[in-house]
Amino acid sequence: MIVDLPDTTTSQVSKTLVKIREEGGVVALGRVLTLVIATSPGAEEEAIEAANDASREHPMRVIVVSTEPGTETSEVPPRLDAEIRVGGDAGASEVIVLRACGDAARDEESLVMALLLPDAPVVTWWPGAAPEVPGRSALGRIAHRRITDASAQPDPQAALRALASTYTPGDADFAWTRLTLWRAQLAAVLDQPPYEPVTAVQVTGAIDSPSTTLLAAWLRLELNAPTEYELTGAEAGVHGLHGVRLVRDGGAIELIRDVPGIATLQQPGQPLHDLALPRRTLRDCLADELRRLDPDELYGEVITSGLELLGTGNEGSVA
Repeated sequence: MIVDLPDTTTSQVSKTLVKIREEGGVVALGRVLTLVIATSPGAEEEAIEAANDASREHPMRVIVVSTEPGTETSEVPPRLDAEIRVGGDAGASEVIVLRACGDAARDEESLVMALLLPDAPVVTWWPGAAPEVPGRSALGRIAHRRITDASAQPDPQAALRALASTYTPGDADFAWTRLTLWRAQLAAVLDQPPYEPVTAVQVTGAIDSPSTTLLAAWLRLELNAPTEYELTGAEAGVHGLHGVRLVRDGGAIELIRDVPGIATLQQPGQPLHDLALPRRTLRDCLADELRRLDPDELYGEVITSGLELLGTGNEGSVA
């Protein structure tokens, strides 16, 4: 069910939610968190779809704040249009879409405060453009976790460095979440005999892949070995993380993804193995991040200390 509330107020939205629950039997009991999505007009549906899918694992209230940059001035008439989605149109969640402009869009924190679930954690997600300092932004200050996506920024590599310089415990980025399968596979390989130390690391990927840089930073931090990473131009159909080469005295381990979704693992003395290594979907990344509401300490260490180590000397290279 979808209920439209044109030219409304947050108080009216809250009252309508109560009315819907009383008349339709839709209750908020069991909602474990509030997810606030900060986006722009035209980009709401993809984020809502991902949230609806993730809500089947994490029942929640979803509040979408949609504002057009530049319309939060006094020259634009203040207006708030809202939309409430429940039942089949909202997965296992309640979705509240707030489209604001003028003075109504100036204070995003006030827009959502009256709609937050009581005594429930708050997660703020920016699917597209993110504030310069997420932890100090209006919607970031009220959140236990703050999720950004460096790959969605105009310059993903610069965005990653900016996140490192402004990191606050509780920050997270999908560039790190997309590495879960890669990190698990590499850890499994290194957990097998002959347990030789890694003497050199090489990571390759496209320049539009901040995940490539983060993986190199993680390996540099964990293995304490000289690490090179090469970022190539995003040619037609070639994007994301390409491969990893770990050099040991007994030979090199290579995990290369030449075909989308399939990687080839080569180890000394063993036959080639084809592994399923797909790019994680938006739904997968969101559901993964919502599994924890405490700060991701490893991510914080990698994006600060790991990136700093990666940038020392001539270890990092961009081609």
